[in-house]
Amino acid sequence: MDANLHELELKVLHEISQLIGQALNLDQALQAILAILADSLAMQRGAVTLKDPETGHLRICASHGLSPEEKPPGIYRLNEGVTGLILRTAQPFVIPDESLEPVFLNKTKSLDIDKGRISCMGAPIILKGAPTGVLSVDRLYGEKISFEDDIRFLSIVATLIGQFVSLNLQVRAREEHLRQENQSLRVELSEKSHDLVIVGASPAIMEARQLIKKLAPVKASVLLMGESGTGKTLLARVIHALSPRARYPFLKINCASMPENLLEIELFGMEKGASPGVVRAKPGRLEEADGGSLFLDEVETLSLPLQAKLLRFLQEREFERLGSARTRSVEVRVIAATTTDLTDQVNAGSFREDLSYLLGVFPIRVPPLRDRREDIPPLLDHFMDKVTAEYGRRFYFTQKAQAVLQRYGWPGNVREMENLVERLCIMVEGSEIGLKDLPAYVSPAGVPAEPEDQAFLSRLKEMEKREIMAALERHHWIQSQAAMDLGLTLRQIGYRVKQFGLERLIKEQRGLNPGGKLRSLNHR
Repeated sequence: MDANLHELELKVLHEISQLIGQALNLDQALQAILAILADSLAMQRGAVTLKDPETGHLRICASHGLSPEEKPPGIYRLNEGVTGLILRTAQPFVIPDESLEPVFLNKTKSLDIDKGRISCMGAPIILKGAPTGVLSVDRLYGEKISFEDDIRFLSIVATLIGQFVSLNLQVRAREEHLRQENQSLRVELSEKSHDLVIVGASPAIMEARQLIKKLAPVKASVLLMGESGTGKTLLARVIHALSPRARYPFLKINCASMPENLLEIELFGMEKGASPGVVRAKPGRLEEADGGSLFLDEVETLSLPLQAKLLRFLQEREFERLGSARTRSVEVRVIAATTTDLTDQVNAGSFREDLSYLLGVFPIRVPPLRDRREDIPPLLDHFMDKVTAEYGRRFYFTQKAQAVLQRYGWPGNVREMENLVERLCIMVEGSEIGLKDLPAYVSPAGVPAEPEDQAFLSRLKEMEKREIMAALERHHWIQSQAAMDLGLTLRQIGYRVKQFGLERLIKEQRGLNPGGKLRSLNHR
């Protein structure tokens, strides 16, 4: 080989190797490689075609000097064109200008082709022993140098490009792994955090946790159903935070808080000049939440005309601002919430059935506190921790006060509990919150002004004792199972067994009679 040619090749390979840091932006790096071949060698036209790992189709990733007529379709199948044929043979090729048929060097050995009559030549790009693309050029050297040298050096460059592709795939695979790992950590952190809606261990909350894991990564709409104050807004935030949309906005609209005309503007936006005095365009929440999530609270209050517009958006992802004919498109996940059963609204004719189906692709019921009483103690602890951090003082409920709160109906649910705990912590002088500090309304009979009211405490104690005994009898006097039924820890139920003097009774009931059956309290 000519010494000058050898030196030129080393220079070109060195310049190409300097681009390895750009492998993450593969198309840009490939374009730069073609530019080097054009600047340093005699190449006038060239292209790099790669197989898409997801679709399996071929895609032109970079080209140089090709006219629009010379460029093949941007994406095509493996069985289309010469490039597709090359991928199946994995061999260098030459296309004479008088024929569209390629000449494969390993078969024809046609090394006497006049270089001036060559239209195109190429080499396969190999990845892990299999062809994944083609590097094609019109020539690399002048006509005085044989095209065997062109093919030889072209194959070397194609090998380097294969390394670029391999590095790109490895980095992307690593990024995907980190993304999935990050998603798992987010779920884990959310579970360990004290988000109101997932504090507790009741069956309803456990089910909500599982649904959150499944729903967060997908695009489908979610419908949250539950009474006011149960934590639907927070659950919507958790779903958004655990989704790939977390880096984009989370916006919310309370559909019951404004009249229909203002709600339409708030949701879809308004164009400049849409009404007198409107001097500038106002984007709606849908535009502002592009890429993220939009939470529609009390969606059942939407008027039928607005329901029709929302339905169109959910189906087509398109809408128009008020006063505009321009159709806009955004990518937003809609999370809706309702305090009523939408089926009842549909039957009453006040809600569209097709919209209820689209909103309720994944329905989640958020239970009221009275249906998850076992979660009340950990929720109280959560709010106590919050106020302790805020006010710099440690507070705690006495056992009697906590027992009353666990039996309270909580019509305002989690929101009411949060407000009550904060109010108590502000009003109470010391660190202990007892019966005397609780408002009278938390008990139907009224909470006594003094904790020494033994008649009330006796009734409360007897109610708790009956519940403990009933749970023990249901579970054959096995304390661990009764504790799980009541939402208590083994230590907590053990304390109550000792407090109520039930140790002897448990021993008797767990003793088998001659018939081999446990005795019931009904026969005592």
